[in-house]
Order: sequence, then structure tokens, then C-alpha cells
Amino acid sequence: MRGCPLFSSNNPTVHSHKMASLSPDSCCYKGVKHEGVAKGKLSQFAGIEAYTVYPESQSTEKAILILTDILGHQFINIQLIADQFAANGYFVVIPDLFEGDPVPLNKPGEFDMEKWRAGEYNPKGTAHLPPNVDPIVDSCLTELRDTLGCKTIGAVGYCFGAKYVVRFLQPSTKVDAGFMAHPTGVTEEELGAIKGPLAIAAAETDAKFPPEKRHKSELILQQTGLPYQVNLYSGVNHGFAVRGDLSKRVVKYAKETAFLQAVQWFSEHL
Repeated sequence: MRGCPLFSSNNPTVHSHKMASLSPDSCCYKGVKHEGVAKGKLSQFAGIEAYTVYPESQSTEKAILILTDILGHQFINIQLIADQFAANGYFVVIPDLFEGDPVPLNKPGEFDMEKWRAGEYNPKGTAHLPPNVDPIVDSCLTELRDTLGCKTIGAVGYCFGAKYVVRFLQPSTKVDAGFMAHPTGVTEEELGAIKGPLAIAAAETDAKFPPEKRHKSELILQQTGLPYQVNLYSGVNHGFAVRGDLSKRVVKYAKETAFLQAVQWFSEHL
């Protein structure tokens, strides 16, 4: 899909003078590892390695597909979030969107996001762009609906993953309702094409989703005529909903409240 980037990205296939001065390196893979023990398991899901966790009822009637930031599905923080969704009654899947090539937390040394997106760091040479990621998401959705019999599916996207929540927000056939926090890489065209309800958790300070992009997104969402919600959290930065420093009260509050925002959104729309 083409269009003016609504949320800033470092995608080399998208050209915009607004993106040239924005660096994703410090905000997209830096953060704090959280404490906890994951309750789910890693296994093959639709031919893809994924973290899965069941609700107490073991029901797969309602599912949540978590599409991660560039730290990937094995990051404990995102697994703990999945466990929280499962505790609220959802079967949860976090697929490996990067075919074994996520970016490590607080990766030392020089790191070029454009090279990573283009697959230059990947031993397989696989890029991390829509032609590569879309089929992974699509396979998971097919597995959820056709094999596990899920009746409704919510998608949660953080940073990188937010783009794919938007791309697949098509009730009844793909994703029924979406939630995303500190999104990156979404175009105006993609956002305007959604067919289902969407909620956004935004950080007050976010070079990837600054006020002008956020305000534009609100206008586009209004024009869709669909249910939407945009919550702005003060005192936090890009990444707060997954890898914020929980020793800081304002960050802990924002992270927990953004999660509750998602739970309430899905309770209403799934």
C-alpha cells in the first residue's frame, strides 16, 4: 500500500521528507526488561513459531493476536502481557513476525534500522516489510478461525506491529477489533481503509507519533464513521506500554491503564 506515512517509519520503501530527521534507533528497541514467569508456551502455530496461552476456561471462542514491536515474540515483557489478556478470558497468540530475526533489547553498538528492515542482518536475507509480514499474519488468522474455531478476533499491535493491526482490521474475515500503542509505519491510506473499531494508546513524547500525526489520525478515524478511541498518556515516551520502566510511578500507571484500555475495548467490541 502506498500513501503519506501517518505514523513515522524508517521503511525504505516509503519516501517522505518528514521522516529524514526522525531516528527510530533509540525509541524502538530500548527499554526495561520486566520481571515475571510466562505461563504460556512456545510452539509451532500455522507453521510459525509462536507464544500461545489459553484462558482458564481453555476456550478459543475469543482470541487476541498480538503483533509485536521489533523485540519479537520471545521477549518476556510481551509474553507477560499475553498472559494478562488470557487471564481476562482470551486465547492469545504472539507469532514470530521476523522469522528468527528480532532486534535485541538495548542492542549495543551501531544499528541501522533500514538495513534491518531490508533483511541485511538476517542470515536468511528475509526483509521485514509487508510482503514478508502480511503472509505470517494471514496464516495466523486463518488458523484461528478455521482450525481453532475462533468466533471473534482482536488484534493488538505495539510499535512495528501496529501497522499490521490496521492492515488486517476487517471484521468477520480477518480482525474484528484493533488496539495499538505507540504505532509506527502506518500510512494515511491504510488507516482510512479500516473496516472495524480501533483504539490507540499514545505517548505524550513520541518522535514516531508526534502531535501533528496524532491529530491527523483522529480526523481520518472520524471520517471512517467507525468506533474509535485515542488515549494520550502524559509523562511517558514511545514504548511505554511494553518496555517502560515500571519503577517510575507515572510509567507503571500508564502501562497498566493502556492495558485496561485494551481490555475494555475488546470487551465492548468482541
